[in-house]
Amino acid sequence: MLVEQIWTENNLRNFNYLIACPETGEALAIDPLEYGKCLDAAKNRGWEITQILNTHHHGDHIGGNQGVVDATGAKVIAHAEASAQIPGMDVGLTAGDVVKVGKTVELLAMDTPGHTMSHVCLLSQTDVPALFAGDTLFNAGAGNCHNGGHPEALYSTFTQQIDKLPDDTQIYPGHDYIVGNLNFTLDREPENTRAQSLLTEVEGQDTHQAMVTTLGLEKEINTFFRLGSSSVIAKLREAFPDLPADPDEKTVFLKLRELRNDW
Repeated sequence: MLVEQIWTENNLRNFNYLIACPETGEALAIDPLEYGKCLDAAKNRGWEITQILNTHHHGDHIGGNQGVVDATGAKVIAHAEASAQIPGMDVGLTAGDVVKVGKTVELLAMDTPGHTMSHVCLLSQTDVPALFAGDTLFNAGAGNCHNGGHPEALYSTFTQQIDKLPDDTQIYPGHDYIVGNLNFTLDREPENTRAQSLLTEVEGQDTHQAMVTTLGLEKEINTFFRLGSSSVIAKLREAFPDLPADPDEKTVFLKLRELRNDW
């Protein structure tokens, strides 16, 4: 499996992706908002885009679909329940479906509600797995639930699906928010030395060659995986004095998401 992460350089800080079969050169474009950059990248690599995968229906993820379709005739794939929201959608996915690219690439569809209620993540079926997470999981953060999502669903997605993946799973998010997210982590957990050292490392990084984190690293530096941390809970109580003495992890997650909304 070949992966090209495309930094869009736009104000929303989107990442687009191409996933290609090394044998055939067939490629899948994920959320190709900046379709010109995606088409150019495919041409430069000698790849042919045959499919588009939208992780969800928001405009900054589907806005480039037509440009890719016009240039390549690619089929549009997304969550089965998103067909009314994604014009020209050809194939609907449900949990457990496998998206095949060329002869060698297989990507498992995960039904991951939260950011929206019809959101798909793709998990590569490779020796070292890769998660193409859309706006569900960001480097050091979690998706918001403002526009058609629900934080309780996001909590379930994190704890029942993502948290159970292997720690060496590589994380490819839909946006570059790592600096802001690490600052939120440190606001919640000031003594998190791993988050502090990583912040120093990525503050000046070339986003065209962005760091790819792993799930194991996320569990060290992403507040939304650190729900049992006594420090996180103590800081949370400063904002929510009525927090129970021993809050359950769901309560901690929901309060963190609430704080992050306005942070």
